[in-house]
Amino acid sequence: MSLVPSVDLSDFISGDPNRKQKFIDEIGKAFEDIGFVALSGHFLSDELVEGLYTEIKKFFDLPQATKDEYEIEGIGGQRGYTSFGKEHAKGRKEGDLKEFWHFGQYVENDSRLEAEYPENVIVKELPEFNTIGKETYKMLEKTAKYVLRALALHLNLEETYFDDFIKNGNSILRPIHYPPITSEPKNAVRAAAHGDINLITLLMGAHGKGLQVQNHKGEWIDAIAKPDQLMINVGDMLSRLSNNKLLSTIHQVVNPPRELWGTSRYSVPFFMHPVSEMPLNCLENCIDGSHPKLHEDITAGEFLHERLIELGLIKE
Repeated sequence: MSLVPSVDLSDFISGDPNRKQKFIDEIGKAFEDIGFVALSGHFLSDELVEGLYTEIKKFFDLPQATKDEYEIEGIGGQRGYTSFGKEHAKGRKEGDLKEFWHFGQYVENDSRLEAEYPENVIVKELPEFNTIGKETYKMLEKTAKYVLRALALHLNLEETYFDDFIKNGNSILRPIHYPPITSEPKNAVRAAAHGDINLITLLMGAHGKGLQVQNHKGEWIDAIAKPDQLMINVGDMLSRLSNNKLLSTIHQVVNPPRELWGTSRYSVPFFMHPVSEMPLNCLENCIDGSHPKLHEDITAGEFLHERLIELGLIKE
């Protein structure tokens, strides 16, 4: 089984101070040691998960010409469909062996942010697709809020430190389809080694082999969640904010053994982003004589823009 530690969010929200502290200590240690945990006790129901997978499989099974109608030019792939092989990892030329969809924030009571974010794209062929996508987005966002509250306490911040920064934040829900591999890939894998840009990522669908994380020794280890667990990892924004106290771990999705090339893989990460103006300046309480400041001051929006250029999704 996976060497990634398991935690249970119901400990944190139990109302029992000892269980709450246990969760804070466990997730804090895991994020300092390897940057990944498998989390149970989240807010996704089995019915919602099943419904989402049904809808995303229907979408990716649509004719290519139909899917292509939902690829929106000029927004860096922030909403709607991104076709096969278009995204690549930082520093690589080969496109990843995947196609994906983006659901974005459902802004509440903020006309400025409504104008800043692209609108979500409605799939007219699938009446349930957008409804189930929105409900999944909301439940993952709620789960992420409590995880960040635990991490705020671990970093000796006020528990709700992140709440205002993530409300109406620029978060993305990304259903991914890794199609069957039909010929020997030339230097390409399903998702090349990378760190995530955002604060934290919540991943649905890490139930079989494929996802690997790199430990401190540079070794690749399998990260496999139980069916009722989400895999959660630290992103680069949280790593910067904590002056690398919490690690943004390099991870990849490797190609399956040849006998499984004919199978599709689906996974659904939720990338928790704050609002663009959130400062990612290293926290004062994460800087001392043994841990000098490692990163320049920058906002979340500036950092995201830099990284989207590096990923080939927007042009300078």
